[in-house]
Amino acid sequence: MPFGELIQLDIREIWTLERDFSSWLAENLNVLGEQIDIELELIRTEAPVQNFAADILAQDIATTNRVIIENQFGVSNHDHLGKMLTYAAGYDGYICVWIAESFQEAHIKSLEWLNERTDSRTQFFAFEIIVIRIDDSRPVFQLRNQVKPNNWQRTIQETINTSLSPTQVSYQQYFQILIDELRSSHNFTRARAGQPQSWYSFSSGARGFTYGMSFAQGDRVRVDLYIDTQDFAKNKAIFDNLYSNKQRFENSFGQEFSWERLDNKRASRIAVYREGHIDSQQTVLDEIRNWSIENLLKFKRIFTQELLNTLRDQFENDNN
Repeated sequence: MPFGELIQLDIREIWTLERDFSSWLAENLNVLGEQIDIELELIRTEAPVQNFAADILAQDIATTNRVIIENQFGVSNHDHLGKMLTYAAGYDGYICVWIAESFQEAHIKSLEWLNERTDSRTQFFAFEIIVIRIDDSRPVFQLRNQVKPNNWQRTIQETINTSLSPTQVSYQQYFQILIDELRSSHNFTRARAGQPQSWYSFSSGARGFTYGMSFAQGDRVRVDLYIDTQDFAKNKAIFDNLYSNKQRFENSFGQEFSWERLDNKRASRIAVYREGHIDSQQTVLDEIRNWSIENLLKFKRIFTQELLNTLRDQFENDNN
């Protein structure tokens, strides 16, 4: 049987300039998210810090922690390392990702040292860009990991910090089981680490919209679609458009929504509720988890394509 020839391409055959690659990656953050096991959402490209600009400023959807992404063609150098740290300081970055064609050993050691010496919430990654193809096939893009935190794949038992309160530990344990089931059984998320907080957000696949599950005030549990494009007027216009189809959405979902325009806030929300709190008995928490999964899946089924259509319509209107 004849085999094809594996060819590594010069990345400049695909992206002429660094900013071309940054633009592509900003539109395909899921590619990077798969490598670091979190769901990423773009905040902006060319995010200014004094006289410089970070290539990509993103956030971890689950925690809203800032993620700094620094891209470089060629071999890693001190200039890009220094800039990445400057951007991290300027935007209070929790995760720093450096992407280059290749890395000098000194820079790999520097990032490993930072991972060892900084607190556990601050994480540094390094990836090499690789583009390959077999014979005349379409090119394939890969990120080859060079540096990652030693504890990035910790289990839930290892991630529970003994300084957390009992309630925070309960939240972390609850959400760990929730996201594990959503990921392994329903392919709903790529998130892997439960957090010691009362809420968790998931990517909808449409920028500016997230699905969420939270323990709300008044001993209530909430599953929702959260609308925040970072623009007050756009958020309210999108909410009003969805509300104009209220009957159609509620018929598809099988129950009424709580339509929360939140006029005193930038964001808006569409939600369903049930009774419950984190201190419930385990059997009740299991019921809450099953209810949450069922409704998150229903939200995704009913709203995702609608949200993508909304973004498409906005893009067309902005360019007319």
